[in-house]
Amino acid sequence: MQVAVIGGTRGLGNWIANFLQRRGCQVTITGRNSMMGETIASKMGVSYTSDNIKAASQAKVVIVAVPIEVTPKTIKEVAPHLQKGSLLVDVTSVKELPAEIMQNHAPEGVEVLPTHPMFGPRIRSLEGQVIVLTPLEKGKWYPKVVEFLNSEQARIMETSPELHDRMMSIVQGLTHFAYICIASVIERMQVDVKESRKFASPIYSLMLDMIARIVAQNPYLCYSIQTQNRYIHEVHETFLETFHNLKSMIDQENQDDFVKAMSSAAKHLNDLEASLGRSDKAISALNAEVTTLKNSVGLEVGLRHMYSGKVHLGILESLSPDFVILSENSKVVKLKLSNIEVLSFEELQAWKMSNLPLKIFDVSVVLPGTSKPEIISQAISSLEGVVTSEVKDVYHGSQIPEDKKSITFTYQVISTESKKMVEGLLTGFGGIIR
Repeated sequence: MQVAVIGGTRGLGNWIANFLQRRGCQVTITGRNSMMGETIASKMGVSYTSDNIKAASQAKVVIVAVPIEVTPKTIKEVAPHLQKGSLLVDVTSVKELPAEIMQNHAPEGVEVLPTHPMFGPRIRSLEGQVIVLTPLEKGKWYPKVVEFLNSEQARIMETSPELHDRMMSIVQGLTHFAYICIASVIERMQVDVKESRKFASPIYSLMLDMIARIVAQNPYLCYSIQTQNRYIHEVHETFLETFHNLKSMIDQENQDDFVKAMSSAAKHLNDLEASLGRSDKAISALNAEVTTLKNSVGLEVGLRHMYSGKVHLGILESLSPDFVILSENSKVVKLKLSNIEVLSFEELQAWKMSNLPLKIFDVSVVLPGTSKPEIISQAISSLEGVVTSEVKDVYHGSQIPEDKKSITFTYQVISTESKKMVEGLLTGFGGIIR
């Protein structure tokens, strides 16, 4: 299927173009800088043109992924040139105005779907990600889009453009504004952030990470979110009024009103136990991974870079609060702890099977007649470097004592060192290798 991503050289548009290209779509991206666009398209394996109208007129699906402030102009530019039976989508954080313009400028027979992916270009997949759909009318494309997103295990939220923008004035407008304020205060007060983490609980560090995640985003995008949503002005005014009210309670040492205000706010948030549970899980997950790494020093580990997806396999040499040192193929690799995730045993085995050359061995061993072949096979599979193990044959015969049995296992390993470990395990069980 032909897809045009208008503004596909950077940011979310580029992520979408890459994602759809990997799903088998014939993708064309556009961008203002022709030299950069050609280079990016070549690396991605997609087509490039600087002509938005040309790209839109040749595609069955057109996705507008330009900055919010130029989205209305871009929709007006490309919408009239779409093919009959095609789909026009925008992916901005504001929905009312783009929805209205798409509806007014798309030719008859062109379906429009104002959309807001609630994520940035750092994610690896759509699994678990929220995508808001605000259809004005549902045509033949809508169920196809929903089916595709469901197949990718995305979480779909359907609403109206107006309700979307009202909610986004809180979900993005208020929270981003507050987080940016906090980060700016920390900067103005010249607080040493690393030093402050030493004095704080895990929840403070988690909060700092969330704030950093917001302020690390494209500041032009954040500014556009604050200025292009017509409901945010009211949110800002309410935020400032509330701040001054709370501050006056502190200045006047008005404990009763402060406690009443905080308790009322907590009650309004509703289901605090669930919120505490979710935050506890987040903290536990962070601590659990560090604990796993601490217990893995000197052992083989698989670490996946969260953004590139590259897996590093090697011996964990050391761990610090910020970095892990890995010995990988006789090279020392230093990775930021915040950028990696530890592969589980199952994930690591699956990666090895897909990426490393495997050797297959058979081994026959005489063991006591009460031995459980399947349990022993599971023990073999758990050895470092062993990828799979299965029972090939169980033999009772004249060559084997009556209280014994011969079991043949077939197993796959990464290296011959693992073969020695398998044989050592079997003799440790009291077996005699045949």
